[in-house]
Order: sequence, then C-alpha cells, then structure tokens
Amino acid sequence: MSDIIRSDADADVARGLDALCRIEPKFAAVAPRLSPLPLRLQPEGFGQVMSVILGQQVSVASAEATWAQMVAAGMDQPDAVLAASQEDLRALGLSRQKALYAHALANAQIDYDALRDLPDLEVIKTLTAVKGIGLWTAEIYTKFSLGRPDVLAAGDLAIQIAAQDLFDLPERPKEKELRQMAVAWSPWRSVAARLLWAYYAEMKQRDGIR
Repeated sequence: MSDIIRSDADADVARGLDALCRIEPKFAAVAPRLSPLPLRLQPEGFGQVMSVILGQQVSVASAEATWAQMVAAGMDQPDAVLAASQEDLRALGLSRQKALYAHALANAQIDYDALRDLPDLEVIKTLTAVKGIGLWTAEIYTKFSLGRPDVLAAGDLAIQIAAQDLFDLPERPKEKELRQMAVAWSPWRSVAARLLWAYYAEMKQRDGIR
C-alpha cells in the first residue's frame, strides 16, 4: 500500500532527529551528546512479539534471560509453543500469566507478512485483539519490527521518566498527557521515543528498552 510510511535506516532516524530539534528546543539541547541514536530495528514475526510480551513490566535483564531460555528450547515458533504445556513454559521462566499469553498468541495465527501492508492503527488493532498484547507491546512491535516512524509508546515507564526530567515536569506524565505532548512531534514520534530512551539511559546508567 502506497500510504504506508516506513523509516527503517539510520539515515531516517538522523533525519527525524533533525526535524525534532527544530520543533522542540529541549530535544535540541540534549541531542548533540546523545547522537547518533540507535536504530533498534528488530525482526518481524511471532518470535519478536513473544519477546516483547516477555519484556512487559520486567527489567531488561530479566526479559533477555527468559527469552534466551525460550529460544534455546525452540519456543520462538508458534507450533512449539502450542505443543508445550503451561508447566513447560513456566519451567523456562515465564510467569503463569505470560505462559497463558504465549498460548494465546500462538493460537491467534496472525499473518505477520500482512501486517507490513497495514496502517499503524490497523497493525495495533490486530495485535491488541490477542489476549496479553496491550497497547505498549503492539506499539513497540510496530515501531521496531515494522520500522514505522510515528509511534511513541507513551505508556513506557522509561519514556515517561525521561520526559519528566527533560521537560522539568512536577510529576511523571501519565500516558494520556504524554500523548498530548507528543502531538507536536509527529511524524517523528518513534524517533522522539529513541531520544527519550537514550536520555533515560544517560540518567540511570542503564537501558530502559531492549
């Protein structure tokens, strides 16, 4: 579809950052020391969605450790997950809830190739129809696996913390407030997220996203 916009190269991120710095002085003040921003492009498909689910509400290190066990056991494929019991999945480090989500995702039989040709909102709608996939997970996949340039993931805790500090806010912005702030950053909200994650990593001396 000709109306699908993709941004999946380092040059795209640099171009978006230049645009953001013209829009927002706060971004311009920190961009020189945080550049170049990482592209963070990820693979497409079942395994990547499953990996993002594992990253929900846990540390980066914890998510990476559990995912490594899943991959080693061949559980990055839907057929393998369907053949596994809840106990099998939990033995690999999944919580009871995430083991249920793994089976739900495998059963959903999403056509991941077709997602490439859907607008952002339709991708997100398709993914969030699956039990266990919330808006954050769907937006992270849309941003990093499909290379879409205008997806913020405003529910991300690290982005919220970074925005509070960078914009001198009295408290951490809630998702709705951050989405309102980010309207002015379109069509480069994915790049704004990368900048805020980089700012968070500088603040905390640890990554806020895998």
